[in-house]
Order: sequence, then C-alpha cells, then structure tokens
Amino acid sequence: MIYAYIRVSTHKQTTENQRLEIDQFCTKRQITIDHWISETITGTKGVSHRQLGSVMRKMRSGDILICSELSRLGRSIFMIMNLLSECMQRNIQLWTVKERYVLGSDIPSKVLAFAFSLTAELERTLISSRTKEGIARARREGKCIGRPHNIDNQYASKLRGREAEIEAMARKGIAKSEIARRLKVSRTTLWRFLSIASPNAITT
Repeated sequence: MIYAYIRVSTHKQTTENQRLEIDQFCTKRQITIDHWISETITGTKGVSHRQLGSVMRKMRSGDILICSELSRLGRSIFMIMNLLSECMQRNIQLWTVKERYVLGSDIPSKVLAFAFSLTAELERTLISSRTKEGIARARREGKCIGRPHNIDNQYASKLRGREAEIEAMARKGIAKSEIARRLKVSRTTLWRFLSIASPNAITT
C-alpha cells in the first residue's frame, strides 16, 4: 500500500501545494496513491497524537509513505529520527519529494539515518552549550537565575511568629497536611517555611 501524508500547522495554510507536489512526483513514476492523509496540526505534537500515528500503526512491511519533505513529519530532528527508525525496523519505505529521499532498510538508508543521528546529537550539544552560555552571561550581567531571592521572605511573611505553635503540633504527631490546614496555608508553603525558619519541626 502507498500512503501520502500532508500536514500544515494552521488553518490559514493550504495543503494544495503539498498535494500537487506529491501528485506530480507520483505521476512521473506512474505511482498510484492508495490513501491520502491530510491534517492541520503543529509539528511539535507527537506522532502518536496525530493522524500520522494512526496510519503508522496500520502500515505493514513493504508499504510506502510519501510526503513533500521531512519537515512535514515533525518539527524536530529527534521526532523525525524516531519515525525513520520505526520505518526501518518495520521495513516501511519513506519517500520525500523535495529532498528526493528513498529511505528503507537498505545500506544507503542506514548510512543516511546515521548522518541524521549525528545531526541530532550535534543539535542537542549546541542547545546545551547555548543554554549554559546564556546562564553564564545573565549571571555576569547581574540577572537573577532560578528562584527569586525574596522567595524566602514570601513564605516567612505568612507564618512568621508561629514557629513554636508549628513545632508543638509536629511533636504531637499531627500530619503536615493537617498543620497546613489549621494554619490556612498550602502544604508547599508550610514545608518551605519549615525548611527556612524551623528545620527541627520537619523531622519531629
């Protein structure tokens, strides 16, 4: 079976161009599409949350999936690599019109998949590097990174002066959730306050 997949991100976009590209591609090769899949959804959505995922589950060894370009399958190299890996494992061919890829379980496809995997690894490395450099630059510029410095004061302002009362309830074996309820604060607020002002009450 031969499947053609078309995807656009918003309703403002049209699928006509992709359909035309695939039609022309198949006409030149005298190929007939058995099933067309067209959907409007962002490429950041996982394959399992798209019609593409449903189609992939139906496909069998020897089937062909045609799309206009790899970017139609997903917005990230990781997503595309996962899909390509699944196709190779199940002997499903993936054809693209613009890149002229014919990806299957043969050696050239595996070499190309290896190249994709290197690209994915490089992308992960670059993202990590840019993140670290951004944090370092922000710190040099005196910007606050992570939890605001005054967060401790926010918690303390709600429960300041009630340390003895909290410790007394804790020693009686009253659960932290019940203590928080009696003090009319959330459990997170209580726990954070205890870690700041009264650490002994946490362990009692």
